[in-house]
Amino acid sequence: MMGQWHLAHGRHIDLGARSVVMGILNVTPNSFSDGGLFTTLDDAVAQARLMVEQGAAIIDVGGESTRPMAMPVSAAEEQKRVLPVIEALASLDGVLLSVDTYREETARLAVAAGAHIVNDVWGLQREPGIAKVAADTGAGLVIMHTGRERQKLADAIEDQFLFLRRSLEIAREAGIDDSRIVLDPGFGFAKETPEDNLDLMARFEELHRLGFPLMAGTSRKRFIGTITAREAPHRDAGTAATSVILRLKGAQLFRVHDVAINMDALAVADAMLARQSSLAARPEE
Repeated sequence: MMGQWHLAHGRHIDLGARSVVMGILNVTPNSFSDGGLFTTLDDAVAQARLMVEQGAAIIDVGGESTRPMAMPVSAAEEQKRVLPVIEALASLDGVLLSVDTYREETARLAVAAGAHIVNDVWGLQREPGIAKVAADTGAGLVIMHTGRERQKLADAIEDQFLFLRRSLEIAREAGIDDSRIVLDPGFGFAKETPEDNLDLMARFEELHRLGFPLMAGTSRKRFIGTITAREAPHRDAGTAATSVILRLKGAQLFRVHDVAINMDALAVADAMLARQSSLAARPEE
């Protein structure tokens, strides 16, 4: 799928021949693999600069942990964490910024502070007013699937369609153009076992029926730890393996903690896809 992802503040990202990497910047004390590492403004900005130097096209700033059983924070606390970081990074040339939030007001303030993208792990279904924020501001929108706090269908892909089609209805009712939407199947979010996540990977191509660019967010997830017997901070090689598999199955964007290793792995996958395309285009002898 070729095209452009249209974002706030007149920006866009070209999608197609090259993978797009989104670097994760958790400014939280309790995220599952990097909580507490980037809670000061200086540390957060330094980490963002490093990820950009390593090749990240987008920095995704989050102020509330989404790991299982994490205690929610107030909107005011979330905003206290993310807004100064977004404001500081907005002054850096060429950096695209995403805010990882499901809250309408946080999203509005973040875009005003310089964010280009809203990344909602509840797929617009926790605070549907966030869709109006995206429509009003022209922000790019990541709509993620989750199985939390609801009854899931037995078939993993059918559950993706059920949830994401409802999210897309909310987006369209708010007036969000399709060119601003990316879908994320939500690896790990109530996909409890390695098999649940591997099944989703194996059938990933089926999600193209929804007709939108797809983001893969497997980074350091528990299923990778179960497979590799690695603790969360040491799952980047396993993450890179999943990135390659999903790139070959059509994912275009990758949300990761370790940008460098995923950039290298995806460069190989991109080269392989380009070579396959070149061979397929050759005239028959």
